[in-house]
Amino acid sequence: MWTRCMLFGLMALGTSCSETKPIEPLEKALASENPYIRQVMENIDAHEVQIRYTQIDRRNDSIFFTDHDFQVNPENYFYPASTVKFPAAVATLEKLNEVDSLDMYTRFYIEGDSVETTFAKAISEIFAVSDNAANNRLIEFLGQDDLNQRMRRRGVEPIRIAHRLSAPNADDVTTTPLVIYLNDSTTAVSKPIINTSAKPLALNGIKKGKGFYADDSLQTEPFDFSLKNHYPIQAQHALLKRVIFPEAFPENQRFNLSTEQRDFLLEAMHTLPPKLGYNPEEFYDSYVKFFMFGDSTDPMPEHIKIYNKVGYAYGTLTDCAYIKDTQNRVDFMITATLLVNSDGIFNDDAYDYDEVGIPFLAQLGRELYHYELQRKR
Repeated sequence: MWTRCMLFGLMALGTSCSETKPIEPLEKALASENPYIRQVMENIDAHEVQIRYTQIDRRNDSIFFTDHDFQVNPENYFYPASTVKFPAAVATLEKLNEVDSLDMYTRFYIEGDSVETTFAKAISEIFAVSDNAANNRLIEFLGQDDLNQRMRRRGVEPIRIAHRLSAPNADDVTTTPLVIYLNDSTTAVSKPIINTSAKPLALNGIKKGKGFYADDSLQTEPFDFSLKNHYPIQAQHALLKRVIFPEAFPENQRFNLSTEQRDFLLEAMHTLPPKLGYNPEEFYDSYVKFFMFGDSTDPMPEHIKIYNKVGYAYGTLTDCAYIKDTQNRVDFMITATLLVNSDGIFNDDAYDYDEVGIPFLAQLGRELYHYELQRKR
């Protein structure tokens, strides 16, 4: 008994040890003897793990959420990477409803760019393969301030989207105009949007590691994330809940999406890359599905659908997912993040994604899935 108490105390799960108190599911999953779980839990401080797992119950016509947290703290910074594309997609759909001349299938291109696309195609690319350019086109349409305000209005906070992803103009506060097709032969140009300059974040762990590369030169000081995007676990999970179960929230916390838009968004969130024509050798089923299947390139079972958005950059892996097993009538949510940068150097492309991060997230998903299969409802 003492051993179990000490283990869970070290995990900082904040539970007291009792002969009668059942072990919480997240505690049980993280206490697994599986080597993928153990190699992270035995070095927990270095990996900066944060997890929120939500059980979903239904009574009559109501949805009930029970959240289980491990080290979740919005004051402890992690780099959200491509998870910020999820709010960009939702905000874009909402903004389209406010412009009479536009819809999801309106064609456009960014001024100075030769790639013509539609809002629907950009959103599909964001979820299927986590396309950076597609996300940045939506940022030019929205502007950072509008994106952040739309999220906060619906209770998705804290959030601070300040920059584009992997772009030469990443930090520009002024958006580039869109050239929009009003019909086959007529175009209109949107006005640039001037956004607020990002102020440095004052959070725990905002400076990380012992060095980083800049312009191919190693800098022997911690990497400063204070001007980067901020989108913590609470906000990610809050957005997922509102998109999957809008009926569980009051009107003022629901996004203004039409039925067609929401159906399209949900389809985009779970559709696998090969079904959209991507090469299955490179973009296999679980290419951007880390929980349960991320450590395998085998086809995913058709009865398990994962509605999610992953992010990975600077050695940080994050996945925010709603997992639904239609065959066994099981569904639950997980948002988790961990840092896998054993050498403490950033921008060196030497991260432990495949060896440590993805196996941990995959096994965590499997542990909780097996628990859900047996859970009484």
